[in-house]
Amino acid sequence: MLNPNLDEVQLNKEEYERYSRHLILPEVGLEGQKRLKAASVLCIGTGGLGSPLLLYLAAAGIGRIGIVDFDIVDSSNLQRQVIHGTSWVGKPKIESAKNRILEINPYCQVDLYETRLSSENALEIIKPYDIVVDGTDNFPTRYLVNDACVLLDKPNVYGSIFRFEGQATVFNYQEGPNYRDLYPEPPPPGMVPSCAEGGVLGVLCGIVGTIQATETIKIILGQGNTLSGRLLLYNALEMKFRELKLRPNPERPVIEELIDYEFFCGVTQAKEEEAKRQMEMPEMTVQELKQLFDSGAKDVVLLDVRNPNEYEIAKIPGSVLVPLPDIENGTGIEKVKSLLNGNGHRLIAHCKMGGRSAKALGILKEAGIEGTNVKGGIAAWSQQIDPSVPEY
Repeated sequence: MLNPNLDEVQLNKEEYERYSRHLILPEVGLEGQKRLKAASVLCIGTGGLGSPLLLYLAAAGIGRIGIVDFDIVDSSNLQRQVIHGTSWVGKPKIESAKNRILEINPYCQVDLYETRLSSENALEIIKPYDIVVDGTDNFPTRYLVNDACVLLDKPNVYGSIFRFEGQATVFNYQEGPNYRDLYPEPPPPGMVPSCAEGGVLGVLCGIVGTIQATETIKIILGQGNTLSGRLLLYNALEMKFRELKLRPNPERPVIEELIDYEFFCGVTQAKEEEAKRQMEMPEMTVQELKQLFDSGAKDVVLLDVRNPNEYEIAKIPGSVLVPLPDIENGTGIEKVKSLLNGNGHRLIAHCKMGGRSAKALGILKEAGIEGTNVKGGIAAWSQQIDPSVPEY
């Protein structure tokens, strides 16, 4: 429970009207609304989770809201990142978020940090705030936020989403567990697909983000039972909630300083391996691929390793779908061999951006099949060769 000096906090006449439905709640009342106004909350990210929670924190009357983000609004964000609008595509997310927050509640102070959160700046950025809300989507930043909150003794309101499932909890609150009690070690890079690869139901973000906002408000008010020590799991397809108990691990390592989280999560090593693999792997641009098609070459198999639903959205004419998971489990390798034997002898592979096809070609190379990767994948084909191919 936070303990601000409420004698210094006043509501004006318009705020009494604005927050009237809070003020008549016995659990909030005038004192609680003053607590909300006196509170400061830092939101890491203005994406799927950050969007709804920022909207509701602003509407609730949080006096000071900080936002950390360095991304720009993309049209693909609008399906779930409801704080942004079409007119903000191509512009900084934090500016879009601030504009919308002040439209909802002009009495909020909004602090912007247009930067990537890092071990060098995290403590300085987080220190002035009472509560941190983690709306990030990658493991290095989650560990960074957790460790910084532990070092600064700040509650960390956590949420994550993927496809149709989400989870939420409160870390580092009232001697409760922290993120390292849930995930002592990060998963290997690439094992957990991103939302860009696996997709996410838009409204799922609203549900989990709103739960995060609820927990933040409860902490400020000192009301109810928070999710500290409980991991809330939600399945939107089944419309089911369930809980898992979380306890501090007495044997967990003591957090004494911020570290290199990219290295800790294996991202640095994976990038180095990927760069090495790509240096050793033949590549071609989409312009070179088009020239090859235009030349009438008949000895080419253009392999698409994306998922079937991606193939339905957009495809390069003449490509053959063999999803990466099939290549990884071995069934796709035999199909590729048959394609080469029956239709040509030169293999060219692509995916959305080039990463998955590079991985597929690495597996195929171990099976004795050489191939060339299309740099930039179908996204580059759409942008540079054929705009009629949809981007997603």
